[in-house]
Amino acid sequence: MSLFIASLNSGSNGNCYYVGNTEEAILVDAGISCKEIELRMKRLGLDPARLKAIFISHEHADHIRGVPAFSKKYQIPVYITPDTLRFGGLRLEKQLIRSFYAHSATTIGGLSVAAFTKFHDAADPYSFTVSYKGITVGVFTDLGIPCESFIRHFQQCHAAFLEANYDEEMLNKGGYPYYLKQRIRGGKGHLSNRQALEVFTKHRPEFMSHVFLAHLSKNNNCPKLVETLFRAQAGTVQVAIASRDKESEVIHITGKPGATIPVPAPPVYVTPQLQFTFA
Repeated sequence: MSLFIASLNSGSNGNCYYVGNTEEAILVDAGISCKEIELRMKRLGLDPARLKAIFISHEHADHIRGVPAFSKKYQIPVYITPDTLRFGGLRLEKQLIRSFYAHSATTIGGLSVAAFTKFHDAADPYSFTVSYKGITVGVFTDLGIPCESFIRHFQQCHAAFLEANYDEEMLNKGGYPYYLKQRIRGGKGHLSNRQALEVFTKHRPEFMSHVFLAHLSKNNNCPKLVETLFRAQAGTVQVAIASRDKESEVIHITGKPGATIPVPAPPVYVTPQLQFTFA
């Protein structure tokens, strides 16, 4: 009764999140290159052969960049909506394309993946929760507002990747043009540190053990700042930053608040089983 999770990358330069048990796993988004996904999984001791699906949240490049190559190389099905596929311009092998539907669960081995719509400036954007034997992990990024569906799903999570994209003062005083500032904070952009912290403090369940602060802006946020804000309110919840430059460690989610971490997810990656040939 546990899940293993890791952020392979998180930010406007690429998003990719790993969730799995000891038998099967999925990626939510694959916005970094096939080569980088392989290298980062290898460093974490995670075997791509365990991946059974890639779920795509929306069509922006930082969420889909590595999907075609990685899916093709390992013959991994891609769960994507028709509008996201069309507007993303993805060239996927037909036999690997799968659909998912809002407010219904998709079964991937022992994993149950639930999708729900969110407010973001994309054709058909979704967030996801992944559950296994009573343990639930949420991937919540690119959220324009903390809507009721998001809050309801967040309340079910033992762990979450939670967007804290920007500090409001840094965004206001920064060098972005006005239209871009409005896009970010305009209700279909991203969650601020303040918005994310409010969700965390008001709606986290008593059984939540870990939160990854995700999709931090390079120019309009500071990892130390937002980590300090959350840790002051975290209680027994362990707070970590999902980096825009490297993979996180693998975190073992057991459903026990304050559980010690991290530990590698078994089985370990065995180099001879894979041939790395990069274009």
